[in-house]
Amino acid sequence: MIKIFIDGSAGTTGLRIYQRLSERRDLEILTLPEALRKDPAARADRLNEAAIAFLCLPDAAAQEAAALVKNPDTAVIDTSTAHRTAADWAYGFPELRGRREAIASSKRVANPGCHASGFIALVAPLVENGLLDPAAELSCFSLTGYSGGGKKMIAEYEEEPDPLLGAPRQYGLGQSHKHLPEMIKECALRTAPIFCPIVSNYYAGMEVTVPLFRSQLRGTAADVREVYQSYYASGLVRFAGTVEEGGFLSANALEGRDDMELTVWGNDDRLLLTARFDNLGKGASGAAIQNMNILLGLDEATGLNV
Repeated sequence: MIKIFIDGSAGTTGLRIYQRLSERRDLEILTLPEALRKDPAARADRLNEAAIAFLCLPDAAAQEAAALVKNPDTAVIDTSTAHRTAADWAYGFPELRGRREAIASSKRVANPGCHASGFIALVAPLVENGLLDPAAELSCFSLTGYSGGGKKMIAEYEEEPDPLLGAPRQYGLGQSHKHLPEMIKECALRTAPIFCPIVSNYYAGMEVTVPLFRSQLRGTAADVREVYQSYYASGLVRFAGTVEEGGFLSANALEGRDDMELTVWGNDDRLLLTARFDNLGKGASGAAIQNMNILLGLDEATGLNV
C-alpha cells in the first residue's frame, strides 16, 4: 500500500483530497489524532513516513511543513501559493510542454492556482508557438463559485445570507492577486495582465476568459484553434471548439469534473478565449491527485472524473 499524508485535511482542498483518496484501494492514508494535528513532531513523523505528502495549508505553514520533510523518498505536493514560482519546485500543470516529465522526476511539486490554471492553459501555448508576443498587454476576467474561497466564504454564502451575496462580486481590486506571479512566469509574460476575478452565488465551477484584439495576434483565430488542438492532444485539458448553450456559456458546466475545456469565440476582429473547469477539480484537488498519479507512475486520470 502506498502511504499518503494530507497535512491540513480539514480545509476545503484537503478534505476533498481525503474524501477522494479514501475510496482507493491502492493507498493508505496516514492520519493524526485531533490532539496532535498541530504538533510539529507528530506532523514531521507522518510527513516523512509518507510516499506522497499533500500540503493543504496557508503559505507560511506550507513553507514550515515542507522544511520538516527530510526523507529523500517523500514527494511533496503543495496546494498553497508558497512554492509556485520557486525554481526548485516543479509547477504542477502537466499539460504544459515538458512539465509532465519534470513532475514525474521531482520530489517537490507546486499545485497551480485555480484562476491561474485557466489563464495559463489559454495563454502559454500561444506565447510558446509565437502567436502572442511575451510583451503583450493582456486582460483576463474569471468567474468562480464561492467554494473557491474556502470554509469561511462557503459559510458566508450558505449560512449567513446577505443581499450583497446574491450578485456577482469582483475582488482583487488592487491588481495584486496572489495568482499573478505564476501567471506571468508560466506564460513568460513581461507585463502582468489586468486581472478581474469574480465570485458568484453558485458552489463550484470556473470560467476564465482572455479577450484579444486581432491586432494582438500573430495569426488568426483559426491558428489559435489549431494550436490548442495539437498542444492539448493528451492530458486532462481538451479543446472543445464551440460548445453551444443557446448563446450562453455557463461557469458551472464542468462542476464535479477534473478536466478542463477550452473554447474560442468571437469574430475576425475580437476573440474570446475561454477555459471552463471545476475550481475544486482541475483547479485544486483534482489537479493535486493528477500530479500524485504522475509521481507514482500511474495513469494520471486514475480516480478522477473525466
